[in-house]
Amino acid sequence: MWRIWVSALFWGLNWPAVKLALAGFSPWTLRAAGLGLGAALLAIIAKIIGRSLFVPAGHRMALFIAGFLSVAGFNICVVFAQLAMATSRAAILTFTMPLWATVFAALFFGERIDSLRAAALVCGALGLALLAEPYWPALAGGSLPPGLIYVLGAAISWAAGTVYTKHRGIPGDPLGLAAWQLAIGSAIAALGAAAFEVPRMDISDPVVAGAFVYHVVLALALAYFLWFQLLERVPSATAALGTLLIPVFAVIGSAIILGERPTLLDFAGFALISIGVGLDQLLRAPFAKQSGESRS
Repeated sequence: MWRIWVSALFWGLNWPAVKLALAGFSPWTLRAAGLGLGAALLAIIAKIIGRSLFVPAGHRMALFIAGFLSVAGFNICVVFAQLAMATSRAAILTFTMPLWATVFAALFFGERIDSLRAAALVCGALGLALLAEPYWPALAGGSLPPGLIYVLGAAISWAAGTVYTKHRGIPGDPLGLAAWQLAIGSAIAALGAAAFEVPRMDISDPVVAGAFVYHVVLALALAYFLWFQLLERVPSATAALGTLLIPVFAVIGSAIILGERPTLLDFAGFALISIGVGLDQLLRAPFAKQSGESRS
């Protein structure tokens, strides 16, 4: 169980770490460098412990699509969201991703939205509305603020990639697949850096350098390694606890490291989204078992 807490801690504190790293990196370059080095470290770990990196030729396009959505789309949107809004708010809004996955699974694969999932979606929608409070005037005027676009884009991209990967089925060792998807995300970010920015990478500031090392070594390589070890040892519903803990650590880390102070509305929105995701992720398994449903 310690792996749940450590991986969630590493991923949660990665939010303020990325914010600090952006002081020395341009956004596309940060993602290209971070994801590329993370992929290399994961590949090295996989080889050391005897895991395979092989993916059958007929599934490589599916792997690319999964990497494009789950890694490239998610990480690129997140980094721009952090430039447009408070880190804690971005983390909480992105945390709606499991609820978007439920919607996509219902729309594209016919998975039923039962009463428990419906309650989860209602809680998530109410929480999302509260967290969007700073953007209410712009929304009332018919415009969609860039920060909101980025953070919802991150959540939706991750959800779409998760649903696609689950229903497509990509054979291979999970650690190896993660390494390949990080590499795909890095390549796409590198293309973005070449097309849309003057690349900047300045690690002369020890804070920026430390944040970048943390991002690559702990949040990308080690956290993924621990996560896949965890999935081999406990049921997926238990592992979902890690998903619930990530934004908690992100908010705490943003308050301590970045000095951010969420408002009462932020906490209310956080609570509603946490309840929604908790219903969807943790309570659905026993509910489905009692009702004779298969878990999605």
